Amino acid sequence: MTMQTSASTSLTSGRLASWAPWALLAASLVLSAAAFAVTAPNGNLADFNIAGAVITGVLLYMVLITAMSAIAESRRKAVDRLMTALVATAFTVALLPLISLLWTVISNGIARFDAEFFSYSMRNVVGEGGGIVHAIWGTVLITLMAALIAVPVGLMTSIYLVEYGRGRIAKGITFFVDVMTGIPSIVAGLFIYSVFALLIRPGISMGFMGSLALAVLMVPVVVRGSEELLRIVPNELREASYALGVPKWLTILKVVLPTSIAGITTSVMLAIARVIGETAPLLLTAGFTASLNTNLFSGQMMTLPVFAYNSYMNQGTSPDASLARAWAAALTLILIVMLLNLLGRLIAKWFAPKTAGR
Repeated sequence: MTMQTSASTSLTSGRLASWAPWALLAASLVLSAAAFAVTAPNGNLADFNIAGAVITGVLLYMVLITAMSAIAESRRKAVDRLMTALVATAFTVALLPLISLLWTVISNGIARFDAEFFSYSMRNVVGEGGGIVHAIWGTVLITLMAALIAVPVGLMTSIYLVEYGRGRIAKGITFFVDVMTGIPSIVAGLFIYSVFALLIRPGISMGFMGSLALAVLMVPVVVRGSEELLRIVPNELREASYALGVPKWLTILKVVLPTSIAGITTSVMLAIARVIGETAPLLLTAGFTASLNTNLFSGQMMTLPVFAYNSYMNQGTSPDASLARAWAAALTLILIVMLLNLLGRLIAKWFAPKTAGR
């Protein structure tokens, strides 16, 4: 009696109960699943079309929630509920590939997450066993050197474009930065390899070459991200600093950069995440090796993307072990990117301007 009274009150009060959309979604999915189960080929549930049932259930929910809202509430509210359902569905569809990717990598790579995998290299390993300590060191060192090269160049370029750049020079720099944003990664690797082949000798490979190739890819990302963040810093802050007699370079250093440091850190993390998984330029420049090498300026270096690629393409005498190492290397790379993003958020929090409420 109480539930009936609540439902009738909800319908006559011009709004649906808070539980109504969820109940309607559940009912739509159940009806769709039942319909697909009944119409399954030969009545075999093994052929049950899960994707079709979910899509049909969501479409049915959209129709029902729109009709019920139009009756119980208003046409305007019905359109709002329909748009909300469409946005939520689009978000879920966009999230599904990411969830599927993470699940696939974790389920296939977790088997090799052991002490041996993170403490040994592939030196003298032919079949099972071995590890990726040499690839982890190579990825960290090459990416760190690339960031040390690209971040100052990109940040100072964005400062010039926002604070000083005028006329044809600034337009030319902006044009070339936009062009560099679309450069394929293999082109950056070929460029660095060609330069070193001409200056030193053909066939040379070392970690520093890989850092330069990644830096070429990082610079435009850092420039575009930092430029947009510097532009949104209020001019009132700059003018207040100038009114106190502070020179322009010190205003940029003490006012503009601290104000936008959180966003700049995010753009740097995006640039690192953009290049840390690159394989093609590192194959050409850093090469690959089974031994640990921490010298960026001598000898080839292994990286995690190249390790995963090489393990998949050259499976050797033990294909299962090689594939397990490839998946585990991919999972390790994802975890490194996650840690870098967490570190970037901490840095942004530490260096962000402190407000009075803190």
